Amino acid sequence: MAKSSGKVAAPGINIGIGEKDRAAIAKGLSKLLADTYTLYLTTHNFHWNVTGPMFNSLHAMFMAQYTELWNAVDPVAERIRSLGHAAPGSYAQFGKLSSVPDAPANPPKAMEMVRILVQGHEAVARTARELFPVVDKAGDEPTADLLTQRLTVHEQTAWMLRSILED
Repeated sequence: MAKSSGKVAAPGINIGIGEKDRAAIAKGLSKLLADTYTLYLTTHNFHWNVTGPMFNSLHAMFMAQYTELWNAVDPVAERIRSLGHAAPGSYAQFGKLSSVPDAPANPPKAMEMVRILVQGHEAVARTARELFPVVDKAGDEPTADLLTQRLTVHEQTAWMLRSILED
């Protein structure tokens, strides 16, 4: 009789997407997660620190935006886990992965906050869009759906914020 090591082997993942593609998709989603979380932190920071004549409207708008971003991080992280990979979850990891710069140390004026958030939403949209080729090649419809949803939010939010900057 064979002696058991006491370890239970994790079952292999067989969802119709090969390991190489799952790894590439998880890597891209990790960047999306880092971008989303970084933009969440910046937006929440600006919600706390906005001042000036547009305080009420920007304070409320930033709250709606950071709430949406907060609600977005979990589905992205859970998709990474569904693909069999660990989701990043530390400031250090997010800092290395994110294409969105950290919020300025000193809160800028309100319209500069808006401009920074436009750039952040556009950056997250680019990160999501860059992942489509590997997702399409792998036939990963759940990730494609998630990316489409995120693109819609980020492109629309960037447009709304840009509209505030117009004279």
